[in-house]
Amino acid sequence: MTHTDHPDADAVKHYLLDLQDRLCDALSDEDASKGFREDSWTRPGGGGGRSRILEDGAVFEKGGINFSHVHGDALPPTASASRPELAGRSFQAMGVSLVMHPRNPYAPTSHMNVRFFIAEKPGSEPVWWFGGGFDLTPYYGFDEDVRHWHRTARNACAGFGDTAEDATALHARLKHACDHYFYLKHRAEPRGVGGLFFDDLNHWGFERSFAFMRSVAEHYLPGYQPIVARRKGTAYGERERRFQCYRRGRYVEFNLVYDRGTLFGLQSGGRTESILMSLPPQVSWYYDWQPEPGSDEARLYEHYLVPKDWLAEQAT
Repeated sequence: MTHTDHPDADAVKHYLLDLQDRLCDALSDEDASKGFREDSWTRPGGGGGRSRILEDGAVFEKGGINFSHVHGDALPPTASASRPELAGRSFQAMGVSLVMHPRNPYAPTSHMNVRFFIAEKPGSEPVWWFGGGFDLTPYYGFDEDVRHWHRTARNACAGFGDTAEDATALHARLKHACDHYFYLKHRAEPRGVGGLFFDDLNHWGFERSFAFMRSVAEHYLPGYQPIVARRKGTAYGERERRFQCYRRGRYVEFNLVYDRGTLFGLQSGGRTESILMSLPPQVSWYYDWQPEPGSDEARLYEHYLVPKDWLAEQAT
């Protein structure tokens, strides 16, 4: 790594704070009835954040867009156990995390996260990486929505990759990583229709890796907002609402059983209210429930909760 490509944590923090502001503005405009309220907090061990929460809106029943920047003289043993090179280093971890739960069952839930980590020790090169991605969780699927989402994800990869991997291959790899990560092993089903997932990104150097993180973040709204705008006014009844609440249960199960960010936050003494902002406001579980054969609910399982190359699929 050259000196001019030295990691710049201040530049990342400045970008993330601005990103949080712009996301809140855009999604508040989409809802119109409600804005985000801010809850600033400090972490006893160092750092803090800004939690922005929207509740009981006309479009979004609940949404959260959080910024956090935590730091300390040493990582907890649980964090450095798998990375012994991090032991004894001071660290900074920062990111923006977003989850939006629309009220209308025909509008999908979405998640986006971008983050940066750096650990430093005098006399040694810093250890750093970027991570993040976005994914979509529909309750009632529409092929045009899912294709638009994945097309936008592919666009986020345009101009990246390296000599061994062009942007199309990069997109395919990160899509596969997303399908693999957002998977409920105990249910043997994906959480949704996927998107992008990346972690430990540093092999391109700081500037290019930072640029890719920004590209992923900037493609979230173009991917999600048109879908919400198209579906938020769709008529629905109690049947659709019950199914939405049932499927939200899968979201809760994943976040509390598998999600690495949730588990790390809770195990390291993070701020519980901010960590659990991703949970939906209303959710249901029904014992051994099965969709009616041939129903729209069954189609979610049979057609959408099946990893596939959506951009190669022909319209059906």
